[in-house]
Amino acid sequence: QVQLVESGGGLVQPGGSLRLSCAASGSIFSINAMGWYRQAPGKQRELVATITSGGSTNYADSVKGRCTISRDNAKNTVYLQMNSLKPEDTAVYYCNVLTVDKMYRGTAYWGKGTLVTVSS
Repeated sequence: QVQLVESGGGLVQPGGSLRLSCAASGSIFSINAMGWYRQAPGKQRELVATITSGGSTNYADSVKGRCTISRDNAKNTVYLQMNSLKPEDTAVYYCNVLTVDKMYRGTAYWGKGTLVTVSS
């Protein structure tokens, strides 16, 4: 099985910064992509940012210019640096990892989530 361990969430003031991390471990043949999603109170889960094993990135329009996603393939870890945080960024942030096995069958795994609260 694959386990995802998330960390870095917490309470920050508007304009502050946080760095989220997610480390994948277990039976992993290869990782195609890793990413972050979030779910705010009363809202559906939405994409924040994704990154492929080759380094291609994708960001939601709402976070472009304020967030940077990166990864360390050797450590199977993905990071999300968030700057200039706004109250509307408040949400539970979930790590997502897409793996493939030796027959190139894909499986998606989700972390338990880490809470980010932006408030003064």
